[in-house]
Amino acid sequence: MDTLRRNWGLSLLLGILLATLLYATFAPLRTSSRDMLFEIPKGTFERRMKGDKVEILPSTVRLTLGLRDVLLLRNNDTVPQIFGPILIMPGQEFRLPFETVSENQFACTAHASGQMTVIVEPMPIPGLTRLRWRLAEWVHAIRRY
Repeated sequence: MDTLRRNWGLSLLLGILLATLLYATFAPLRTSSRDMLFEIPKGTFERRMKGDKVEILPSTVRLTLGLRDVLLLRNNDTVPQIFGPILIMPGQEFRLPFETVSENQFACTAHASGQMTVIVEPMPIPGLTRLRWRLAEWVHAIRRY
């Protein structure tokens, strides 16, 4: 009887896992916002002038068309920051929407290298592509915290 109960519990657990994987593979993608926010903290410029290697923004940002396709930069520093041809004053934010799959290079004073790459990827189609995308998003969210 114990073996039967143990096998039933294992079968139930495997069934739930399989159902979750199937859902993640084919369920529609939803998001509450299409913005991907990056903030430039107060004191970034001052720290950089003191010689600190301040890495506040990733050198490459990946956006997903139709889901996270608006880059939102918020300047909380006390000095203006340049992103591409745009000057972002202290306390201001800048929204840059993307409408096509692309790879873009921008000058960016918030980076030690002075460059930032924005890659806009297509929305993942249902199936393994969508499952991989969801898993990558999950891993990325865990690394942020």
